[in-house]
Parts: sequence; structure tokens; C-alpha cells
Amino acid sequence: MSTYYGNAYSSAVTTSLQALYSRLIGFLPEFLVAVIILIVGWVVAVFVAKLVKQVLNSLKLDEVGDKLGLDELSARTGVRMSVSGTVAWLVKWFLLVAIFLAAADILGLTQISAFLNSVLAYIPMVIAAAGIMLIGTMVAQFLARLVRHSVKAAGLHSADLLGSITQWAVMVFTVLATLDQLGVAQPFVQTLFTGIIAMLAIAGGLAFGLGGKEHASKVLDMIEKDIKS
Repeated sequence: MSTYYGNAYSSAVTTSLQALYSRLIGFLPEFLVAVIILIVGWVVAVFVAKLVKQVLNSLKLDEVGDKLGLDELSARTGVRMSVSGTVAWLVKWFLLVAIFLAAADILGLTQISAFLNSVLAYIPMVIAAAGIMLIGTMVAQFLARLVRHSVKAAGLHSADLLGSITQWAVMVFTVLATLDQLGVAQPFVQTLFTGIIAMLAIAGGLAFGLGGKEHASKVLDMIEKDIKS
């Protein structure tokens, strides 16, 4: 009896080991292919990112960004930002996600593949949102400079205040547009956007109605005098 159980146990262990060996032999080629794809893909992604950065540098886009105020923003945040660096970083990670997706498909990791597919579909929205944020930031810096210089050239006061108001107004709209592009709380963003527009319209109307009242009466008096004369 003991010999029978011993043979049965030995047969079960042997069968299990053979099944495990067969699975390993079947899985090993797929694993090696996935590793090769990851290594080669990583090298290609880094190379393409560097190439994109060099091309954008040759087009002088970084200088354009600095002139529009990106250098000031980098100095304030302590993080060096450039047009070429941002675009190259986005390109690299787009390629890397695609490579990870290919490796997961080869290994049969369906849940990871589904997740990476959703990430890959979301990346273009992230790129567009990053573009909106980058351009909006540069426009805000440029308009702030323009307002400051214009106010100072006109001999008026509060140039820095008006420049800051201009910059923050543009940045608020930029952030709202970025959130809308990302699909984050779109109803809330749209309501907030409408509210800000209404607030600015009311504030502008009150400022003109109260602050421009005297000026308007003077203009009307001048017109009346001209008519009488």
C-alpha cells in the first residue's frame, strides 16, 4: 500500500514539474521577445526624443519661447522649461507607452494592455493640453510685458499692477481651457468660465459707468457748446 501511495505521489510531482517546464518553455520565447522590444524600444524612444529636440532647437523655437516670457517663468518656478524639451519629453513617453503596450500584448497581459490602451488614447489630449498651457503661459508673459511697457510709455501709474492683472487673467483662461481639453469636470469648468466672463462684463460696466461718468458729461457739454456756437 505504501509503495502504491509513493508511486502516486511521485507521479503527481513529476506531472506537475513537466507541466511547469512546458509552460516555462512556452513562455520563455515570448518573455525574451518582450524584453528585446522593451530594450530596443527604449533606445529608439530616447533617440527620437533627442532628434526632435535638436530639430526644434535648429528652428530657434526655444529662443521664441524665451522672448515670450518662458525664461521668466522658468526663473520663478526654478524648473528649466523649454519648447523643445517639453515636446521631446512628450514624444518620448508617447513612444514608451506604445512600446509597453506591445510588450504587454506579447506576454498576454490583457488587463495591463487595456490600461495602456486607455493611456495611449488619452496621451494626445495631454499633448494638446500641454500645448495650450505652454502657449497660454507664453502669451500671458508677453501681454504682461506689453501692458507694462505701454503704461509706462504713456506716463501712467500702476504699470506693474496692470501687467500682473493681464497676466493672471490670461492664465486663468489658459488653465480653464487646459482642464476642458483634459475633460476634467467639464460642466464645472464651463460654468466657471461663463461666470468669469459675466463677472468681467459686470465689473467693466460698473467701472465705465462710475469712473467714466464725469468724462462722459464733459464730452456732452463740449458737444452742446459746439452746437450752440
